[in-house]
Amino acid sequence: MHSFTQYMPTKIVFGKDTENQAGELAKQCKASKVFVVYGGGSVVRSGLLDRVTASLEAAGLEYKVLGGVQPNPRLSFAREAVKQAQEFGADFSLAVGGGSVIDTAKAVAHGVANPDTDIWEYWCKKQTVPASIPIGVVLTLAAAGSETSDSAVLTNEETQIKRGLSTDLNRPAFAIMNPELTYTLPKYQVGCGVVDIMMHTMDRYFTQTENNEMTDVIAEGLLRTVIKNGAIAIKDSHDYNAMSEIMWAGSISHNGMTGLGAVTDFAVHQLGHELSAKFDIAHGASLSAVWGAWASYVRPAKPERFAQFAKNVWGIENDDADAAGKEAIEKTVAYFKSLDMPTCFSEAAEIGVKTDEEVHKMAYGCSYEGTRSIGNFKKCDINDIYEIYKLANK
Repeated sequence: MHSFTQYMPTKIVFGKDTENQAGELAKQCKASKVFVVYGGGSVVRSGLLDRVTASLEAAGLEYKVLGGVQPNPRLSFAREAVKQAQEFGADFSLAVGGGSVIDTAKAVAHGVANPDTDIWEYWCKKQTVPASIPIGVVLTLAAAGSETSDSAVLTNEETQIKRGLSTDLNRPAFAIMNPELTYTLPKYQVGCGVVDIMMHTMDRYFTQTENNEMTDVIAEGLLRTVIKNGAIAIKDSHDYNAMSEIMWAGSISHNGMTGLGAVTDFAVHQLGHELSAKFDIAHGASLSAVWGAWASYVRPAKPERFAQFAKNVWGIENDDADAAGKEAIEKTVAYFKSLDMPTCFSEAAEIGVKTDEEVHKMAYGCSYEGTRSIGNFKKCDINDIYEIYKLANK
């Protein structure tokens, strides 16, 4: 193992009916006025929002609710949420939903604590978040891992720019995780979630770092677990065992454990963010659409790493590292297809096949107008990004 620093302050409350503990958990965080953020009407129709607010009332806490968070969470909505939370005098931000809702709740927490700063300043790296109010989560979607991670993303819909922010202040105080709350998810969202969980792990796993055995074992075990249970959940989202394994894997995949001691990559996420910002494609789908192209392009940088992935994740026994790695890429892409996830641009209705000029523009945007490279497994500049997008453009 190599040196690392790991900070995991989030209290996990996992199991059936745990959403009824939201009020008491917030009270333990010294909350008095809770600002509740949620997405669409499913949490209302299912009665979940009522159960959560009832628990807040039982704990003697005031609350205000705001719904309407969209996938690829919008900056404009987050700004409005900050304004309403400030007017309410919120001292606690509670997300009832998936990654987009949680990331919006994180923006609310930072905005309330720093009323003189526009929150986009933090996501643009112009300022560092100096303080925040506590955040809690009632999770309804296993995917983003935002319930325990130090990261959050926002999309500026005016400029079509999507940015991520990493800070320990993003880590929630508690995360309530009841797998039954995921039962109403459409098949597409289950597939997107499985891809996102796998990618949070693989963006850490594909590294040039060696002699990091324990971290590798955690990552490989998580991938095998998600692959197995994802195949079950995509057919039956009411399978408690499968959904519970996926939900817990989602948190582990993005709380840092699958990359401890390693230099991580995250190029695929950067490639996907450009697609989400430009075409409003679901995050998980944006990742599956480019992973095969990225993997094929960078594999020569360290073929033996892909061979290890082949053996320990997919059970491929082949002493030829090149052949094993190629087969593992094919198996991974085929698995994404089995989840009905796009594996290239033409399979994603939101993207379609782009002209060469459009592909160049995407590479220009992803590279921040040619000013940055992405990834560490193989550092990719604007020309590499273009070649990867070109491979995916079929």
